[in-house]
Amino acid sequence: MNQADLLRHLLDVLETQKLPYLLVGSFASAAYGEPRLTHDIDVVVNLGVDAVGRLCREFPSPEFYVNHSAAREAVLARGQFNVIHPASGNKIDFMVARTDAWGRSQLARRIRKPILPDRDAFVAAPEDVILGKLWYYHEGGSEKHLRDIASMLRVSGDEIDTEYIDHWAQELHFAKEWQAVLDRLGKR
Repeated sequence: MNQADLLRHLLDVLETQKLPYLLVGSFASAAYGEPRLTHDIDVVVNLGVDAVGRLCREFPSPEFYVNHSAAREAVLARGQFNVIHPASGNKIDFMVARTDAWGRSQLARRIRKPILPDRDAFVAAPEDVILGKLWYYHEGGSEKHLRDIASMLRVSGDEIDTEYIDHWAQELHFAKEWQAVLDRLGKR
């Protein structure tokens, strides 16, 4: 199963089960910037414990690998779990929606956009993609996240509400990282 087919399957499952979701990570940043190769699909999903089994059943073994117990624990801890397609190495990272103010804002601000030539999906608003990338950079230090942000600002800069990012970067303790990105681009 190629990545586009895996994404289509994921979207079919989420939309059929009426689970609120938004794509984040590289697929989302590519919607506002320049695409880059990735082997995972990152999705935030508002998922309750009662829906875990139903969701996991849509990714049956042996075609997929998903640990039902890990998925349940991730929902209880508001963490993350994944589904792997072993034959291709493609993976879906499910991040359980946060319940704090920013998490609620992310879900409320999601945007329906073309994500594949024949498919629309809910994607995080560009500001929330940037905040997520700042979070990932803060956690792991990978420059790819800063490159994704820079790409988004170059391609979609006029559409991006930097005041929103300023506010949440301060609240989430990523103001230093956000300022470093802006300095790197000569934006401030």
